[in-house]
Amino acid sequence: MQNYHPIAGVLRDKVILITGAGDGIGAKVSKSFASYGATVVLLGRTIAKLERVYDEIVSAGGPQPAIYPLNLEGAGLRDYQELATVIRSELGQLNGLLHNAALVGDLTSIELYDAAVWQQALQINLTAPFLLTQACLDLLRSSSNPRIVFSTHQIKSAYWGAYSVAKAGVERLMQILADELSGEHQIIHVNAIAPGDLCSPLIKRSFPGKDTSRLPAIENAIPTYIYLMSNDSDGVNGKILDGQGNILE
Repeated sequence: MQNYHPIAGVLRDKVILITGAGDGIGAKVSKSFASYGATVVLLGRTIAKLERVYDEIVSAGGPQPAIYPLNLEGAGLRDYQELATVIRSELGQLNGLLHNAALVGDLTSIELYDAAVWQQALQINLTAPFLLTQACLDLLRSSSNPRIVFSTHQIKSAYWGAYSVAKAGVERLMQILADELSGEHQIIHVNAIAPGDLCSPLIKRSFPGKDTSRLPAIENAIPTYIYLMSNDSDGVNGKILDGQGNILE
């Protein structure tokens, strides 16, 4: 899908839930999805950040979004089931789920890695997407042309610890789901995006002394997110795409 240019309204009438929607990739993708017609459900732990994204979407003339504050670190299956129930009751459908929330945790050797931080990183980066997906599957199945997309990061070098391990798990979770949810009569397309290092808050927090201004802008990867959430990607399932839309796996 290189040189993909989404047409106006390509996400119209879709309801898309986005985790980590308060800043970085999540905020920019949320605003972009709304600009292409989607009603977005903004999920994050910081209400002020979610409200800022909400206001920017409304000011730009997008469909009125919804805000759902939730701390993924402490949430359990019942919290996610309640979220799915609220979406069904208030919006009637869920056409897309973008797992984008992330926590890097410690940048240190495995030998020195703090066990509590390890558990925290795995909870937010891997266990939360598993539980949220599980809770939303019935709602997705009953909606038109549903999609699940994971943001991943293919980083395998030293000191990335639990973050790298969790993202590897996310990719395997994506591929298993894609296989399990494909069938003759109904398919939930499941894919992942590995945009690489971008000029994002996550990378800035991870490398406080690094000049990140020369990294690619988040906007460069937005068309790939739109593509995988739109009907234009009907032939793509179980794949990992980079920020330019090239299939990596």
